Amino acid sequence: MRALPCLLGTAFLLAACAPYADITEKQPSLPAKSGPGPLADAEQAIGKALHRDHVNPLQALGDCLGAMDIALRALRKNPANATARRDYNFALGRVFEIIHEARLNPWTQPLHMPGPGGGFELAYAADPHAEWNPARCDFTPADQFDVRGLYVSRRVTRDGIGAPLVTIERDINRQARQTFAPSRLFYGLTGVAHLQGRRCVLALEDPLAHETTQLDGHTYPLAADFTAPLAVMLKMTDPKKHELSRLLNPEKFAHTAAIERLQPYDPNKTVVLVIHGLMDSQATWIPMINTLRGDPDIRKHYQFWFYSYPSGYPYPYSAAILRDELDAVEKRFPARKPMVVVGHSMGGCISRLLITDSGDRLWMTIFGRRPEQVPLSVHTREYFEEELFFHHRAEIGRVIFIAAPLRGSDLASGWLGRLAASLIRPARLASQASREMLRLTSIRENELKPKRRANSVDTLSPKSRFVNAINTIPVTPGIPYDTIIGDRGRHDSPNSSDGVVPYWSSHMDGAELEDIVPSSHTAHQNPQAIAEVLHILKTHASP
Repeated sequence: MRALPCLLGTAFLLAACAPYADITEKQPSLPAKSGPGPLADAEQAIGKALHRDHVNPLQALGDCLGAMDIALRALRKNPANATARRDYNFALGRVFEIIHEARLNPWTQPLHMPGPGGGFELAYAADPHAEWNPARCDFTPADQFDVRGLYVSRRVTRDGIGAPLVTIERDINRQARQTFAPSRLFYGLTGVAHLQGRRCVLALEDPLAHETTQLDGHTYPLAADFTAPLAVMLKMTDPKKHELSRLLNPEKFAHTAAIERLQPYDPNKTVVLVIHGLMDSQATWIPMINTLRGDPDIRKHYQFWFYSYPSGYPYPYSAAILRDELDAVEKRFPARKPMVVVGHSMGGCISRLLITDSGDRLWMTIFGRRPEQVPLSVHTREYFEEELFFHHRAEIGRVIFIAAPLRGSDLASGWLGRLAASLIRPARLASQASREMLRLTSIRENELKPKRRANSVDTLSPKSRFVNAINTIPVTPGIPYDTIIGDRGRHDSPNSSDGVVPYWSSHMDGAELEDIVPSSHTAHQNPQAIAEVLHILKTHASP
């Protein structure tokens, strides 16, 4: 719903908004030099590497490996030596920097390079279970990025051993949709190097899957940067540029309606499926996911997936597409723990349909006659049956509604909403369905009188026949749900509003928890709301 107040002359406002993420590359340097001793020699070798990495990358790699060898000898004597760990991590980061800049390939065959004591061999320990093929990826040390922006204002990291990396797949993965993976990988890995004499073996570890790593017989926390990969993904994919287009011309972006994993699938972790709202995209969840990933319990128990869709579609139709996606997920990943769904705004309305059994009540409300008595064309009948007949999804174990206009918003039925709705281009099948529906149904005085097929704005109106009908059907018993509602800090509930959705529309009888947060309609990005989601997830984490 956040789009409605912006649709008049908002091209300028949207362009003027702060970017979701902005990144600047830099050349990192060691923050401080050690005093006299072996680590000073390591830092001197790193300095040499930085001066000749472009001229002689193999020599520079040899310098870095020599520095790491010195740092590791210090760590063997004292695993708590913070300076040795810092030097090891920094030198290792420069190894990945040189590999990337010089387009070297240690992934398929070892590299040989000069260095103190006779030179080194650099190889890669392949992980047969990894989703990433390093030969198809670029690895940039996360310490080369300054990160800022509207959605990545807080940098979430974990101190430890290893070099946090931003992993970017160079080419589009044409097979990604089959496994609900992103079409191009943007991910955070951590490089770890094991020195075995003059042989250095690189490993790529997933900091969302592992909290610690083994190095020379000692267990260390695995270093991680959870924010930099998200920021780079936002900057390079720029989901913001299509948010308005997906509202106004949903059919053109029909192919973007999909579930997508944000991390490798783990059958031992609960899926958290997040669903955005009107004129929005999956990017809107980055502030919440960035914060939640900073908690070790969340990393241990949960994995994050998106459902993104063209938000100009009527939300019952978007829910029908989601049900098809969930059917496909069930075939691909059948052994899953009960899923948690988090829906913001119209995403909450879609979520509501996932925990509801409609029977024929919606059909009867719309058409007033049983399906076999309504003369519809084959395609139109299929269209309405997908929207109006559905069962609750057995794989869903909990829903969290955030600023959801479950009973509609007056903005949608006012003049601004009508203007917004008139700008949305309906799909061709929807237009045909509209003509047949209006020919066969009667419109009561207190209902919308559409001259076209309803779109997303229409189905958010309190006068919508669908909205009124769905709220006569209770949520399926046994599925717990929670609500988070914004009041703009006015503390006036139940007479409150988040500026778009009033309390009476978001409130749900039977919610296990209802939290009122001092937020506008973007409550899912409010720190108190995020903390509440964290609390809910940690409280109900399955073993």
